Amino acid sequence: MNTRMNSRRLHTIGLLLLGVFGSAAALAQAPAAYPNKPIRMIVPLAAGSAVDAAARIVSEKVSRNIGQSIIIDNQPGAAGLIGADRVAKSAPDGYTIGGFNDSIMTMLPNLQSKLSWDILKDFEPVSLAATVEWGLVVPSGAPEHSAADLIAAAKRAPGKLNYGSGGNGSPQHIAMALFASQAGVTMTHVPYKGATQAAMGVGGNEVNAAFQGIATVSSLVKAGKVRLIGVTTPARMPQYPDVPTVAESGLPGFEFNSWFAVMAPAGTPKPIVQFLSAEIGKALKDPEVRDKLVVLGLTPRGSTPEQLGAATRTQLARYGQLIKQNGITAE
Repeated sequence: MNTRMNSRRLHTIGLLLLGVFGSAAALAQAPAAYPNKPIRMIVPLAAGSAVDAAARIVSEKVSRNIGQSIIIDNQPGAAGLIGADRVAKSAPDGYTIGGFNDSIMTMLPNLQSKLSWDILKDFEPVSLAATVEWGLVVPSGAPEHSAADLIAAAKRAPGKLNYGSGGNGSPQHIAMALFASQAGVTMTHVPYKGATQAAMGVGGNEVNAAFQGIATVSSLVKAGKVRLIGVTTPARMPQYPDVPTVAESGLPGFEFNSWFAVMAPAGTPKPIVQFLSAEIGKALKDPEVRDKLVVLGLTPRGSTPEQLGAATRTQLARYGQLIKQNGITAE
C-alpha cells in the first residue's frame, strides 16, 4: 500500500469519519455538586498553538454554561509527553482534564518505545472537540510561492533546506516527513520546544518552511511575517481562497489534519465524563463558538466518549503503519 493511499485513508479516518460525530451525546446530568470548583485543563502544548486556541474558545463557553471556570494550564515540552504524564497521574475526580492533539494520542505512542503512560489504559476519552486544518508556510521573503516551488528547491539542494516542528514526533514533524517522503526530497528537521516557537522560527527566517495548524500561523500570515503557500485540506479553504491546496500545487493526494480532543485521567467517574462530553458538544453548537473556530482554521466536531475512543484506536493503528513505512523516528 503506497504512502499516498495511506494519507488519503488517514484523512478519511481523521476527518470524514469523525465528521459524523457532529451530533453530541444526549445531555448528561451532572453528578451531585459537580463541578463546585474550577476545572484545570492541562494543554501539553505552547500557548498560541492551534490546540491551545481551540481549548480557550471552547472552554470559555463551557465555563459560562456550567458556572465554573475552566483554567487552561499550558505545560509544553517533549512534544507533549510531560503534560500528558501529569494528566495521567492526576486525581480522577473531573477537576483535571487534558486538551490533547492527536500527536500525543496516536503519533508519540508509535514513536516512543518507553512511555510513562498508555493512551488506551491511562486516560478516559471525553470528546473530539475539533479538527485542526493545516497549511504550509515559508518566510515572507522566501522565493517559494507554492508547494511545487518548495519541492523544486529541495530537489536542487538535497538536505540544504530545513523545516521547523514542535518537537520530535510532533504533528509538524510527521506532516513534513510525509510530505518529503511523497515528494522524494530530503530536508533537515529542526525541532523547537513547541509549535508556536516553530512558527516564529519561520517568521524569523531561522528555518525555510513548516507545516502548521492554520490557527497557529493565522496572525503571522495577516501580519506578513510568513507566507501561506498551501493548505492540506481536500479543497481550498474559504478563508484563503487564493491559496492552493498542497495536492493541487505539487503533491497530488496529500492531505493532513489533526485533532483537539479532551481526555481525562483513567478512573474518572463515567457520569462526569458524560457530563463534560455533553457540555463540550453543547458549546460547539453555539454559532459564536463555531465562527471563532472556523475563522482560525478549525472544524467544530463533537463526539461521544465512545466515538473518540474508537477513533483513537483506529488512528493509532494507521499512524503506526505510516510511521513504519516512512521510517520516521523520534530521534
